[in-house]
Amino acid sequence: MNTTATPFRTLLFSAFILFGLVVFAQQQPMYTQYMFNTLAVNPAYAGSHESISATALSRIQWVGVDGAPNTHTFSIHSPVPGRKIAIGAMFSHDQIGVSKQTTAQLSYAYRIQMKRSTLSLGLQGGIRSNRTNYNELGVNDTNLQGSEFAVRPNFGVGAYYYTGRCYLGVSVPTVIKNNWSKASDENQVIGTDIPHFFITAGMLIDISPLVKIKPSTLIKSVQGAPVEIDINANVILDDKVWVGLSYRSFDALSMILELQVNPQLRFGYAYDLTVSDLRQVNSGSHELMLNYRFVYERTKIVTPRYF
Repeated sequence: MNTTATPFRTLLFSAFILFGLVVFAQQQPMYTQYMFNTLAVNPAYAGSHESISATALSRIQWVGVDGAPNTHTFSIHSPVPGRKIAIGAMFSHDQIGVSKQTTAQLSYAYRIQMKRSTLSLGLQGGIRSNRTNYNELGVNDTNLQGSEFAVRPNFGVGAYYYTGRCYLGVSVPTVIKNNWSKASDENQVIGTDIPHFFITAGMLIDISPLVKIKPSTLIKSVQGAPVEIDINANVILDDKVWVGLSYRSFDALSMILELQVNPQLRFGYAYDLTVSDLRQVNSGSHELMLNYRFVYERTKIVTPRYF
């Protein structure tokens, strides 16, 4: 056992316990494979796969740290046939320490078709619940007994422009600055929803008939915190194997492997190597992604989707 790391682990776990609800209320879930799960940050992404598309994603963060975050997400979206609109839904569950957050939201996108591109304007609405169960701590402290539970509505907006070769998106997934208070004292605010502003962008570069490169980026800005930038590059081999590297500022270096099993099914795995001070007490983060696109007519020529 690494005894030098133990005090830090204890301190970190205590911070998760004491401030877990605040962390949940202020932070959007983190995804390394954001480029394949964009509906999680932008409602205008709905319908962009031009089929019924379902994605499941599971993230286990900072393995080896007690009470570290983990996130599980399911999303589904589709264009509405014969209409200029698309719809989607997303469900997510996050846990950090003894605090749990569950979110359910619906997305609507109005899509403006141009000659070789599409501009989509999106709106989403839903609810988020936060639950903190202090009884799980097993400590003899009257301030850390019982549980807290609350539900709040929220909505978000976004825009997404894309062609077969590039994309650009801007979004604010949560607009309302909800306050989260203790159940025993509504005047004691223990967390506030802070709007996050996202920019996503990417493009496709042909190297040869069998090799392509897809660079992409995600920029996240939130009041009171440094701007966070994800920079990613995927090498695409024969439209079947995607191998990528990603860097998240102040946090992690990531390796990504995606397999396009067939035109309908995609499997992805990402490993994050922590580069912050937390690297001393964890063995990295793991993320699994599965995407299935239900509409596939074998009589038609299949055009690979890169975004």
